[in-house]
This record gives sequence, structure tokens and C-alpha cells, in this order.
Amino acid sequence: QVQLVESGGGLVQAGGSLRLSCIVSGRSFSTLAVGWFRQAPGKERRFVAALSRTGGTTVYGDSVKGRFTISRDNAKNTVYLQMNTLRPEDTAVYYCAAGDTYLKLNSWGPGTQVTVSS
Repeated sequence: QVQLVESGGGLVQAGGSLRLSCIVSGRSFSTLAVGWFRQAPGKERRFVAALSRTGGTTVYGDSVKGRFTISRDNAKNTVYLQMNTLRPEDTAVYYCAAGDTYLKLNSWGPGTQVTVSS
């Protein structure tokens, strides 16, 4: 069973940056596609970014394109989300996800809170 644990969330001012990390275990990391989702209070969980097993394909949600970057370090079993130029509307719980393909991410971490103040 794949297990994921996020870290790196916190409080940041608008315009600032944060880097989220997610350590993945339970299965060979290189066989997994990975991604990030977020859920703001009172809203549905929404897609943020995804990265294929090889790292050759990346996909971003429209609201984060050009500001967020997803990456992976297979040696560390870790996926990252670099978030720059943060906005108050980026405030949410951020969830790491993994799966067989970036279109089928079905294992989830418990989430980490990101709060952006104006």
C-alpha cells in the first residue's frame, strides 16, 4: 500500500514562496506518477499539478501555471511543489497523490495547510 506524508506548509504573505514536500513509501517510487491537489474551505478538492513516472510529462491547473513547479527526486522518494508568487486564493489544504499514471492518482496523503495572508 502506497503511503504519502506531506510537509512544508505554513503561513506566508502574499507574493511569497513555499516549497511542499511529500515522501512516498510502500512501492517503488519510480513506478508511480505523482501529483498535488488542494482543497479550500467549503470547496471541492481541485487539481494543482501532476508529473509522470519518468518526469517527462507535467500538467498544471490553470490557476497555478507559471507560478508553481512540480518535481521529483527518485533517490529520495520525494515529490516537491515549489510555489512562488503566492496569492490569498492559494490558501488551502494541499494533498500529495500518487498512482499508476498521472491521470489516475488514487493514493493520498493527509494534507498540509497553506495559508497566504494579504
